[in-house]
Amino acid sequence: MSQVLEAVEPREVWAHFEALNAVPRPSKKEERIIAFMQDFGKSLGLETSTDAVGNVLIRKPGTSGREGFSPVVLQAHLDMVHQQNEGTGFDFDSEGIRMYVEAGWVRAQGTTLGADNGLGVAAIMAVLASDNLEHPPIEALFTIDEETGMTGAKSLQPGWLKGTRLLNLDTEEDNVLTVGCAGGIDLTGSGIYSEVAVNPSSQGIYITVEGLQGGHSGMDIHKGLGNANKILARVLQECQQEVPLQLASFSGGNLRNAIPREAKALVALDKASREQFIKVFARLSETIKGEFAAVEPGLQIGWASAELPERVMAVEDADQLLRVIRALLSGVYYMSYQFPEQTETSNNVARVVASGGRLEIGCLTRSSSESRKRDLLDSLSGILALAGYAVSTSGDYPGWQPAPDSKLLQLAATRYQELFNEEPKIEAGHGGLECGIIKNNYPDMDMISFGPDILGAHSPDERASISSTQKFWRFLKDLLAQIKD
Repeated sequence: MSQVLEAVEPREVWAHFEALNAVPRPSKKEERIIAFMQDFGKSLGLETSTDAVGNVLIRKPGTSGREGFSPVVLQAHLDMVHQQNEGTGFDFDSEGIRMYVEAGWVRAQGTTLGADNGLGVAAIMAVLASDNLEHPPIEALFTIDEETGMTGAKSLQPGWLKGTRLLNLDTEEDNVLTVGCAGGIDLTGSGIYSEVAVNPSSQGIYITVEGLQGGHSGMDIHKGLGNANKILARVLQECQQEVPLQLASFSGGNLRNAIPREAKALVALDKASREQFIKVFARLSETIKGEFAAVEPGLQIGWASAELPERVMAVEDADQLLRVIRALLSGVYYMSYQFPEQTETSNNVARVVASGGRLEIGCLTRSSSESRKRDLLDSLSGILALAGYAVSTSGDYPGWQPAPDSKLLQLAATRYQELFNEEPKIEAGHGGLECGIIKNNYPDMDMISFGPDILGAHSPDERASISSTQKFWRFLKDLLAQIKD
């Protein structure tokens, strides 16, 4: 164990987290982490199996006196979101995460930390490796590709799991017991546009939006954080109202489940309009930064000279693209009536790319209501279709409906209150969890989700609370000791 985390408690959890973070584990490229988990299970002498898509299942017998109990499924996903700050130069395909400790938090150097859902995986590994914990038989299920389609959970076959109770360890607030979650669907608009020769009396300019927090497009969507794609489209369109600009390319955002932190556009500016552009741009950027000052103090809107492009978008196509980006909702559509402080339906304008005559706009639409999800999807699709863009969807997954009579929830809430002298919050979260998908093949499975405090998931600001992880580990151990048939 390295010097970075060797003094951090609980050591049994952080040691496994550090070993996990040494293995590259991007979504869709989980071969190395699958092999790592297979080797881990076999090294403990435990029954280890892998299904056709790469989900790993490790079974551990119950402790003395509990061998005959019904198994409890402990579940977490192996993949992690890959995001890094501009200029970090990190290679997620070959490097392990570079961690450090600061003021009670574990963080990463310029990248996502992988606490989502690495801490859940590490806690399950600690249970499997333990020789002094009381627990019923354990089925440790490690799924793949949760972050970019949940294909691991979707591919689970009926009958593989024998347990009827499941603890999902993918919630990111330690005082919350999650009993439901939103479903989601990826929406893509794509099209072509005409290019024309650039005005030879122009100069090239890069316009950039950066310094935003980003974050989880489900759990953070209600916070009013800046979306780099939306801000850049606004800057370009409002500048064009006063200064002629020719748009050459637009690029912003990355993953569908991450709120875009950075975006940039290459434009051609008539040299005679340079001074007017500087004044208009300064005024507009200060206005927007002022609007976001309370939630995005690091927002930077800037410009820099660039090589003049040879061709630019036709004026009408550029205008249409910017209008579409600005028209698409990115944020909350409806709040929940059942859980008044929870987001029910939302959309994230996650990725915009326009270059070389082709454009693509990628969104992730979420809702705990299938009908509302379809309602918003139809609205967004209509905007894209009216612009003449081809519309497609993929990755549709269902929400997880709360079961208020859950015996597992009742036990967990009782134990939480006894351990911590406070009532837990019982919520249906807006982030996507695999529980709803698993329940399709295991309809009788009683399930809840919980975990430690993790802030800034899906962004390079991701950090995991050390004290909260101690609390989470204590709760998990207690709950396993208390679960009976």
